[in-house]
Amino acid sequence: MRSVYLRRPDVAELRLYSAGRRGNIRVWWPVVVALIVIAIESTNTFSSENTSGWIRPIFERIFGHINDTVWAWGHHLARKSGHFTGYGGLALTLLRAWLLTLGLRDGLTLGRWRWGAFWRAVAGTALVASLDELHQAFIPSRTGVFSDVVLDTVGGTVLCGMVWLFCGWWRKAKATTDF
Repeated sequence: MRSVYLRRPDVAELRLYSAGRRGNIRVWWPVVVALIVIAIESTNTFSSENTSGWIRPIFERIFGHINDTVWAWGHHLARKSGHFTGYGGLALTLLRAWLLTLGLRDGLTLGRWRWGAFWRAVAGTALVASLDELHQAFIPSRTGVFSDVVLDTVGGTVLCGMVWLFCGWWRKAKATTDF
């Protein structure tokens, strides 16, 4: 099956792809894997204090000694970048799953299919981010802050938007080269 991001699959093709129990697993397993990764990273093991302890020696081995102020800033930036890209990855898995799921509905126009999947992916990302921060509020070494929910949701929105921009560009470029 060709990429669901680039074109809407034929309903018959989708029904074959997602037939039976294995089909639902095939459609949604990337989302489950992304959720498991987020759940693992939400534990005490991946708190700021713990990750700094094993990441800093690696960076210092490569770049030499890093003073505490520079390290604190860089570590914070790396952690926030991880939020942005990690939840962006979750959003892409959600987008794929929703595109495949909504593609089975006969009555949706192309625009409604795309936007329906897009907003469901963004809403799912925001929900998971909210639950993750709520969970972290109960772990003594972690903090649950609303700004991370916003960052995570923006990351998901931006990555899904980048996929649509790239795919739109690709479709237009392909249409102009096909005779």
